[in-house]
Amino acid sequence: MQVPLYQAKAEFFRMLGHPVRIRVLELLQNGPVPVRELLNEIEVEPSNLSQQLAVLRRSGIVISIRDGATVSYALAGGDVAELLRAARRILTELLAGQNELLEELRHAETSVRTGPPAM
Repeated sequence: MQVPLYQAKAEFFRMLGHPVRIRVLELLQNGPVPVRELLNEIEVEPSNLSQQLAVLRRSGIVISIRDGATVSYALAGGDVAELLRAARRILTELLAGQNELLEELRHAETSVRTGPPAM
């Protein structure tokens, strides 16, 4: 039986739902990165990074590249980088909306404290 598309999408987003995985994908946007550099940038235990890289590799969105003793990772395609850029745009819009709401709340709070204008 085939998995419905909406369920496959949910599983895909669930796979992305870990901060270390997102950070790895961000770091890989500009090309392959050796594991040692990923460790320096992300500052997690090597075993934790290894687990998260394995999840990304099994999903097929990253590939590993071995050059002698050095193992690097790269995005399997450019669509993931585009997805991360889209997420950044969406978050920027959401946060801008929250800032506007915060300013309105602050203004309303100031108005309540000072009361109505004197006549």
